[in-house]
Amino acid sequence: MSKPEILYSVKAQRGPELRCKGWRQESILRMLENNMENAEKPEELIIYGGIGKAARNWESYHAIVKSLKELEDDETLVVQSGMPVAVFKTHKYAPTVVMATTNIMKADWPTFYELQDKNLTMYANYTAAPWEYIGTQGVIQGTFETLSAIARLHYDDSLVGKILLTAGAGGMGGNQTRAMTMHGGVAILCDSNVEIIKRRIEKQFIDVLVDSLDEAIEMAKEYAAAGKPLGIAVVGNAADIFEEVLQKGFLPDITTSMTPAHDPISYLPAGYSVAEAEELRETARELYLEKARGTMIRELRALIKFLDLGVKSFEYGTSIRKECIDAGMPAGEAKRLPGFVAEYIRPLFCEGRGPFRWVCLSGEAEDLRKIDDMILEKFSDDLLVTRWIKLAKEHIPIEALPARICYMGFGQRKAFALEVNDMIRRGELAGPVAFSRDNLDSGSIVNPTFESENMKDGGDLISDWPVLNGLLNAVGMCDLIALQANYSMGEAVHTGVTMVADGTAESDMRLEVAMTVDSGIGVIRHAQAGYETARDVANGKGKLTNESIKVPLWWSPKATFGPKDLEKEDVKA
Repeated sequence: MSKPEILYSVKAQRGPELRCKGWRQESILRMLENNMENAEKPEELIIYGGIGKAARNWESYHAIVKSLKELEDDETLVVQSGMPVAVFKTHKYAPTVVMATTNIMKADWPTFYELQDKNLTMYANYTAAPWEYIGTQGVIQGTFETLSAIARLHYDDSLVGKILLTAGAGGMGGNQTRAMTMHGGVAILCDSNVEIIKRRIEKQFIDVLVDSLDEAIEMAKEYAAAGKPLGIAVVGNAADIFEEVLQKGFLPDITTSMTPAHDPISYLPAGYSVAEAEELRETARELYLEKARGTMIRELRALIKFLDLGVKSFEYGTSIRKECIDAGMPAGEAKRLPGFVAEYIRPLFCEGRGPFRWVCLSGEAEDLRKIDDMILEKFSDDLLVTRWIKLAKEHIPIEALPARICYMGFGQRKAFALEVNDMIRRGELAGPVAFSRDNLDSGSIVNPTFESENMKDGGDLISDWPVLNGLLNAVGMCDLIALQANYSMGEAVHTGVTMVADGTAESDMRLEVAMTVDSGIGVIRHAQAGYETARDVANGKGKLTNESIKVPLWWSPKATFGPKDLEKEDVKA
């Protein structure tokens, strides 16, 4: 068998021409291509997050593309950890693609690497494997809303004149500078890879690269004092830079990081250049992991030191606390740094909000503008949505196919999707629109060191919820459904989903169900855990919608398990 072609760049198809047998298949193919157009290392099929891939290998990639082009309306493509393994005849309302990725029993990093080396699996990351990555924008509203909560709780609802110190300019972390400047504040971001920093500058997420930490600090102070926003980057390892900032006695207002601690083989150890790290990674994996985790401990301890000095510090979903504990750091020490979901974002999850997004498959920027304008009119009473859309229109660049992220909640997503489908039907948009979301959503993930940390009912470890989410999305006739496990290996289970609007009545039917169940199970998860806001939403008394969800039984820590429980009640009576 001849070796397949390796593609060093991919551009997603634009316009009305179909290469597939229908828009549903074509839409999924364009989402895959959009992943690759936004990829950090397309020639290795790596989309973002260190080793998060779109396909297991090049044989698999080309076979996926071929399968989507040949797929009938009543067939479903099955993908196992990035490899297309079957096409089943199903029915026209069935998903176009179902996939499962990185699901490993007794998972740990050595087991994963051994299986990856045997070409049996790949690393999913959140939106890489299910072809839902939209570039650096994909996480920016999460950062923006986290900073909004910090501003509201600690800084009189304004970050003008405040300074954020952070690290990591990759496909996710590179958003942080822009999120801070959208608040009118100043950000200093460090990354060891100057080429990645330059990529974020080219994409307009970072404003300026300076030559030294001293220059970065002075510039940050100057702009903060003037109340002017600025995103500053400096080359350097997070642990080194954070420790140096502490030694200099400079205290920012907020500190965090988005270094790839969740994927320690991608985390750059201190003292190594990018090229040196690559060589060590290839020749001595165990030594690499030891050095990477040693650097992680230094980074985490620096963040905790900032916290002790009064700086608002938090873990931003990197799993650095869990990796440091695995490396021997005392759990009590590591967990002193709070996680951002439990600290700031969970109230939004209770409303079914989360990183919902859409991609204009026509490739026309005008489609994105029209949808933005429709949102501002249709959801004018939701200040969180309208504030974000206005800022996004001004500050968020288009990367690959035009896309947008917005924290819409339960009820809103359905109303919005149906309106978009109607716009397509009326000919107001040039082509179909694909709806997806990050897997860090209201009801799509369990991760006890991140999204489900410190749940009110103590159910941090219960992984039924993302499985239910995936099952409901299948019932909802979604176009792509993915069940994944990754993050820090063995630590998370989550689902990805894509739903296509093509202007048809069939899309109306699919979207009405899919948009209800996908965010609705998130409301129920939090309502059953005892969060009053979520319970109000489930009961039809939410701020965003009066739509309710039937609940057969509300959870209680006390229950009747057998006759002895009845006897206890009789004694009390």
